[in-house]
Amino acid sequence: MSLSPPSNLLRRHGRFHVKSSAVVRNEPRMMAAPASSISSIEDGKERIRNMFDKVELSVSAYDTAWVAMVPSPSSQETPCFPGTVDWILSSQLPDGSWGLPFRHPLLIKDTLSATLACVLALKRWQVGEDQMTKGLDFIRSNFASAMDEEQHSPVGFDVIFPTMIDHAMNLDVNFHLPKEDVEAILKKKDFELEPIKCKSTCVRNHCLAFIAEGLGDLQDWELAMTYQRKNGSILNSPSATAAALLHIHDDSSCHSYLCSVLQRFGNAVPMLYPSNTYARLCIVDKLQRLGIDRHFTVNIRNVLDEAFRLWIQGHEDLFSDIATSALAFRLLRFLGYEPLEIFGEQECAFDRFGGHLKDINDALELFKASELVIDGDDLFLQKQNSWSRSFLTQQLDDSAMVLLSLLFKRRYWDNKLDQLSFSRQKLSYCYFAAASTIFSPELADARLSWAKNGILTTVVDDFFDVGSSVEEQLDLIQLVERWNTKDEATCCSEKVEMVFSALHRTVSEIRDQACRYQDRNVALHVYGVWHRLIKSMWREAEMSRENSVPTMEYLENAYISFALGPIVLPALYLLGPKLSEEAITSEGYNNLYKLMSTCGRLLNDVRGFEREAKEGKLNAVSLHMSHSGADTIEEAVEGIKNMAVTKRRELLRIVLQREDCGSMGLQGFVLVDEQGLASILRRR
Repeated sequence: MSLSPPSNLLRRHGRFHVKSSAVVRNEPRMMAAPASSISSIEDGKERIRNMFDKVELSVSAYDTAWVAMVPSPSSQETPCFPGTVDWILSSQLPDGSWGLPFRHPLLIKDTLSATLACVLALKRWQVGEDQMTKGLDFIRSNFASAMDEEQHSPVGFDVIFPTMIDHAMNLDVNFHLPKEDVEAILKKKDFELEPIKCKSTCVRNHCLAFIAEGLGDLQDWELAMTYQRKNGSILNSPSATAAALLHIHDDSSCHSYLCSVLQRFGNAVPMLYPSNTYARLCIVDKLQRLGIDRHFTVNIRNVLDEAFRLWIQGHEDLFSDIATSALAFRLLRFLGYEPLEIFGEQECAFDRFGGHLKDINDALELFKASELVIDGDDLFLQKQNSWSRSFLTQQLDDSAMVLLSLLFKRRYWDNKLDQLSFSRQKLSYCYFAAASTIFSPELADARLSWAKNGILTTVVDDFFDVGSSVEEQLDLIQLVERWNTKDEATCCSEKVEMVFSALHRTVSEIRDQACRYQDRNVALHVYGVWHRLIKSMWREAEMSRENSVPTMEYLENAYISFALGPIVLPALYLLGPKLSEEAITSEGYNNLYKLMSTCGRLLNDVRGFEREAKEGKLNAVSLHMSHSGADTIEEAVEGIKNMAVTKRRELLRIVLQREDCGSMGLQGFVLVDEQGLASILRRR
């Protein structure tokens, strides 16, 4: 089953992006827009609303080719759908391929599948000799990509493509390829199928039905037909349905389904039809990630209410594929739809990823859904989290973005922080960590506050760790304690002056912004957050100098020194909602902050315990070995990981179930828990 997105969604590296003509400007200050611009924005909103009602799908050359191979019920020598053959003859691209005209260099496998399927369709009816020749030339020129592990593989490619190669050779198609190359690709099929055979019956059968056209005569078609849906299709796939009709010639339901799809799209078919549920969930997800979902609350609520109804019913529209199931679960649970249990058909749908259908988009959706574990007994989601995390880790590359706005760099240089030789240079990382966490255009001030304080906490952390003497540390503490006095600040060294100057200038700027947003004076809270951080770093430095070994009460100080306080808490003032003095001093607010920071500290200590042990620094892992009776480092690491998981679940439970949150900065803690915590961990 070859995958392609709806035409109003752009697929980039396995991700779907809503395509809209509405432009959202990323500017710190919102200026009055002319009437023509307002009209254009409203037109854009209306077009997006229309997407919810009418999802448009692009056609797929691969799926169309399989439909074109179906013979007429009255004669095996003529095509059942001759219009599809005409479409193939007229849709070849200049390079001899079929498929997307502007493809990414890493999507050659998808084009190879589509091109070979079209060649087989033309060969089946002995037409288009010139087109077949050009198509085979393309396949031969790009055949190495079929074995290239760097290329993105469509779901089931290593089963379907070898099957088509074998079928083509049985039809006397000559690829003019070295024998060993052909044998290597044919072996891929057996290698790919072997792990599927070891899966549970539910998972195994669904996987084989999902790639039905890739099994040919090896497929148990009677079993595959148990996945026939009410509309006559096999899992809403035109290609799988056409393959079934090639082997079960008299199935009127399959025939009727294909006729209905062609009636809807003309002489070509999409890769999936209907796919309204998934497409609408994608739109909801993208609108939320773009930060403009507030303009479409009614549409979004209607989509999620319908998805919840389908979930409770175990409806096939929601559980036919992993991506739809996982996306629905994540959106519903995150927005408070309960009870949301995984059982029966739902569990089978989630578990299909373990069936070796290695699609990055499916894996990513499954991972994000399985992160929403709020019950320690939810072993099923924990298993999926482990599976998808492992797979995605293997797929990560080492590339990283290095661009940064000149304005942001200039501020860094103005503060002379680049001249501090002891400090790690984390400018671009802090900026992009903030942008990935707080991405809405209107949250520019919160985003910059997050990034600036992220840079400053790194500088101050390095100052106390390796960049200062005891005298300099005490001097900085005294300067911060006299922050709000009119006394002229004198510094004992240039380093202290540079650090304090950058700290004072930046924090004062954020303080003034926060006061404007909140319509009240929040200076004491903003100063207090930084004062507590610096005092906690001093205590850690003292314990390190004295070689003292505290108990696990170390966390009472270490969660503060992890430095999420200055990064997150001031930014909450700039998110929009008014935060009262009662809210920010409440037990619930501080409990959220403590859970978030403790989770981060524990995970940070797991990552850095070997380095920090060599440097003589305190760490939760080494303390756990000393005080818990753990016999090995591995046991201690596992113990700390379990503590972090417990803290994260407690935080997630409070956030998702809206317990003890009141009106206090909930959005900020949600943002951190979703993405920011991981970003900050990498910064450390």
